[in-house]
Amino acid sequence: MTTIFTKTIITIAAGIGISIFSIAVVAEGNQGIKPPNIVIFIADDASYHDFGCWGNDEVKTPNIDRLAEQGMRLTRFYSSAAVCAPLRQALLTGLYPVRNGAYPNHSEVYPNVKSLPFYLKSLGYRSICVGKQHFAPAENYPFDEEIGMIGGNQAGVNRRNNLDLLENFIRKDPNQPFFLYIASNEPHTPWNRGDASVYNAAALTLPPYLVDTPEIREALTRYYAEINYLDGEVGLVLDLLEKTRHAEETIVFFFSEQGSSVPHAKWSLYDPGIRVAAIARWHGKIKPGSEFSSLVQYVDVVPTLLDIIGCDPITYQTGQPDARGDEGFDGRSFKEALLGEDVKIRDYAFSQHTSRGIHFGPPAYASRMVTDGDWKLIWNIHHDREFRNVILNSVFYQSWVVKAEEGDAFARERIERFIRRPEWELYNLKTDSWEMANVADKPENAETKATLKKALEQWMQQQGDLGHETEMKAHERQVNR
Repeated sequence: MTTIFTKTIITIAAGIGISIFSIAVVAEGNQGIKPPNIVIFIADDASYHDFGCWGNDEVKTPNIDRLAEQGMRLTRFYSSAAVCAPLRQALLTGLYPVRNGAYPNHSEVYPNVKSLPFYLKSLGYRSICVGKQHFAPAENYPFDEEIGMIGGNQAGVNRRNNLDLLENFIRKDPNQPFFLYIASNEPHTPWNRGDASVYNAAALTLPPYLVDTPEIREALTRYYAEINYLDGEVGLVLDLLEKTRHAEETIVFFFSEQGSSVPHAKWSLYDPGIRVAAIARWHGKIKPGSEFSSLVQYVDVVPTLLDIIGCDPITYQTGQPDARGDEGFDGRSFKEALLGEDVKIRDYAFSQHTSRGIHFGPPAYASRMVTDGDWKLIWNIHHDREFRNVILNSVFYQSWVVKAEEGDAFARERIERFIRRPEWELYNLKTDSWEMANVADKPENAETKATLKKALEQWMQQQGDLGHETEMKAHERQVNR
């Protein structure tokens, strides 16, 4: 194994922009040591606070909770975008969405952008994509195999056959490390999987950013049931690693993706929309039951995995230069954090949302976000317009409208802030974790706002993000559907 691994690296070193000297050091450092297998399991539209291990004991997630007990929770992990395609492609490329080209939903990266399956293939790994893709073009994501999602039977499709195919892939070559990218469709709407009857709608505790109506409570029972179904899928993967005796030599990541399909979550840059329930398990390396509370992002995952394997991520070229001509990753390795060291990975986390091209979306409504972990600043570039999307047609949103028309002040405020937002929003996450009070105009916060605004401007410049102009070109980045 070591000989093959070393030769593969040296042969393609020039193609990924790493010096032969650096490669030689990596190969020597891995003599006699098999790199860890890698599993990334990503959910679909789940808010970070809707898991048992994140404090919501009303939602049944025993397998995900078990994973957290055996590993580390990364409690300030942020998404790079508020919808699926930009988020997933930032995860797999180590580049923020505007820079890699996939910044609206249903989009594709620029032709020269490299991705995690490409890097891992160059390091001797074989890889498989299981379930949802939502990345493009296919040639930029060279997985060796692709199969449907695992799980129970649904809509006449025997998804358990895919579990057998996944087991065959894992067992195929015991001497070659593997990468499993498992992308569930749960708990994405229409929330029709799992057993909603186990949840008592009237007894649920709603997060404070939601308007309390019978309709939203009923919707949450179905959403929570689908999270429980997702948890079963996670359990199948964990059990399969045990069955094939790979659990001890595999690093497992679980990510909740972005927020659920309710107002002030998905499609927004509030924490319920972009903060991630992130868990990492690596037996013998990551301390069970531990936490890491400094800022981390999806773009940091690729550099971290390369660092874990023994490569220096700083030496890699991604295929897409930023506005300054640098072809390195936007992300940074958090390997030391996983190993228990008290380190600071980054000063700021950034995120964006491009509404142009979303279902029933506006012609343009762009937002950008920066946080230092304690404070968050959101710039609503098209604050003079109204935001809209498919959620306005939902039964539970219409119940909010009725409640507002009947005189409920909180319902009116929630609807107003969903549709019309000020140019700047500033939140003190230490005292207002649900982001209920915008304090951007308070004089005592002027210095904090100015500092975050400068950091946001510098990030956008580095990304080549021109704000309105970038938003208006979003359709050019979308895949023909």
